[in-house]
Amino acid sequence: MADSDGVLFANESFYRALAGGATAMMDDLWSRKAPVACIHPGWAPLGDRQSVVASWRRILAQPNRPAIECLLPEAYLLGDVAMVICYEKIGDNYLIATNLFRREGQNWKMVHHQAGPVAEPADTPTPDDAAVH
Repeated sequence: MADSDGVLFANESFYRALAGGATAMMDDLWSRKAPVACIHPGWAPLGDRQSVVASWRRILAQPNRPAIECLLPEAYLLGDVAMVICYEKIGDNYLIATNLFRREGQNWKMVHHQAGPVAEPADTPTPDDAAVH
């Protein structure tokens, strides 16, 4: 699997875990070897793995959590680090997200997620649209 494919697969796995309420999958996606951080919209930054994973457990445990769809992911490869910038569609609203990954062995593990409000994308995005830089 090409590095870009692996990064986009890891990013897609993050959104599948989010959509499916899969706490074990979410936990497995986050690095255990590198520092991690997460900034949820409207929250203070979380700067350690325990706090980050606990926040996702709380979010995923909500039975009425909104459906989130990842749109227009773009991967940027920087050696053993990569970032994916994408839109998150929640109902009729959009967020823009930056997801950072670090290569650990054969896998890409998440080390940072941040999302915040943005105007609707100019193009009509679909989940299959992906780019690699």
